[in-house]
Amino acid sequence: MRSLLKSKIHNAIVTEANINYLGSITLPRKLTRIVDLWPGEKVLVVDNTNGERLWTYVIEGSNPELISMNGAASHKIKPGDEIIVMAFCWTDKKIHPRNILVDKRNQFVSFLGVEQESIINDSLKES
Repeated sequence: MRSLLKSKIHNAIVTEANINYLGSITLPRKLTRIVDLWPGEKVLVVDNTNGERLWTYVIEGSNPELISMNGAASHKIKPGDEIIVMAFCWTDKKIHPRNILVDKRNQFVSFLGVEQESIINDSLKES
C-alpha cells in the first residue's frame, strides 16, 4: 500500500478566518465535489504566502467563494493568503488524482495534468 495524492485545490485564496469556530477548513461545495473531498475528510493545507502547513478536516460551505480557516488554524493562515488543499489515500492501485486550479475568487479554472472533463460534468450535477 502507498499513500498517494487523490485531490488538490491549487492557488485558492482564504477569504475568512474564524477563531471561534470548532476547527477545520470550510470549502465551497462545488469545489469539494469536483475534487472528491468529503465533509470530515482529512486534508493538508499548505500556505503559499507564509509557508505554514497544517492538517485539518473539511466542512462544505454553500458560499461559492468562501474559504475559511477555522479555530486554531486561523492563527496560522489568514484572509488573503494563497493556499493549496490536498487529500491523500492509501491504495495499492494507480489512481488519477483530481487536481484543479482556481482563480482569485475561488472559482474552478481547469484541471491540472490529465484533462477529465467528465469529472466536472458529473460533479456539478450533484451540486
